[in-house]
Amino acid sequence: MQAVFLVSVLLCATCYIASAITDGLLPNGNFELGPKPSEMNGTVVIGRQAVPEWEISGFVEYIKSGQKQGDMLLVVPEGAYAVRLGNEASIKQRLKVIKGLYYSLTFSAARTCAQEERLNVSVAPDSGVLPMQTMYSSNGWDSYAWAFQAEVDVAEIVIHNPGVEEDPACGPLIDSIAIKVLYPPKATNQNILKNGDFEEGPYVFPNTSWGVLVPPNIEDDHSPLPSWMVESLKAVKYIDSDHFSVPKGKRAVELVAGKESAIAQVARTIPGKTYDLTFAVGDASNSCEGSMIVEAFAGKDTTKVPYESKGKGGYKRAVLRFVAVSPRTRIMFLSTFYTMRSDDFSSLCGPVLDDVKLLSVRKPRRM
Repeated sequence: MQAVFLVSVLLCATCYIASAITDGLLPNGNFELGPKPSEMNGTVVIGRQAVPEWEISGFVEYIKSGQKQGDMLLVVPEGAYAVRLGNEASIKQRLKVIKGLYYSLTFSAARTCAQEERLNVSVAPDSGVLPMQTMYSSNGWDSYAWAFQAEVDVAEIVIHNPGVEEDPACGPLIDSIAIKVLYPPKATNQNILKNGDFEEGPYVFPNTSWGVLVPPNIEDDHSPLPSWMVESLKAVKYIDSDHFSVPKGKRAVELVAGKESAIAQVARTIPGKTYDLTFAVGDASNSCEGSMIVEAFAGKDTTKVPYESKGKGGYKRAVLRFVAVSPRTRIMFLSTFYTMRSDDFSSLCGPVLDDVKLLSVRKPRRM
């Protein structure tokens, strides 16, 4: 009877988790289900519950792909519809989650008529303001990741435009909002670093080809890239092997903003011991051409790894040998230069980093 009871409890727990959340789009996360004609005044949505599955506040527009705004043609990345948030407008959805787990939101956004648009993303008590001044993709849309830890069983997800523009309708377009559970990775006897292959990270939309921006940790207390911190002013890009060239596995990181785009992790080390930090440097096969340099840091030691990119994929491996001087060693990577795509001089790109490993050297030889 005890065994039957235990199995029943496990099945119920599994059912609860499954019903609580699945990785992928939120209910009506792509806004393809729209308001009724009676709930719209032109493109403006009327009524807090007019957009199915969402609660709206303020000046919210329901935008169809190809719609014109003056001389500008509004494009939607997936499907046919998106929403636009005007001054102080927001969209909100409540979602059942598992208390204590970490989650990452991924959403696509496009700047429209203001140069300094930004979005405030929050799941109480966590919140972060994501700047949108820098656009990284060629079509004007970028996907952003933002993470939180669930403190209650129901998360209230809010995306808010805090902007105050002369035109109240001037604000970012939002589309394709998804969620993914993040599982904290562990160090192993094969790698002191956690998530060195970057396989654990935010949800990547299967139908988009521009990757996901991971914001600086000053904007996000919980990194969407578990165990890594983006310690810079600009984001790094999380890329997948379905759309980019990746040195190993299915995921990697592209350092897209020069020295303003750094990624770091603090590892446990033994003072006096010798360690090898190995990693792969390459290009994403996204027309990012030219001379690139990845700088690697391990405590006070550093190395510069040059890579000549033809923008068609490929990579090289590198190693930084160092002697630990403290029980904790900060490992960091950044790109020396800014690089633009050869087929689009308005899109930032950079070297790819992957397969990062840290291991102690038993009998170090001179290198």
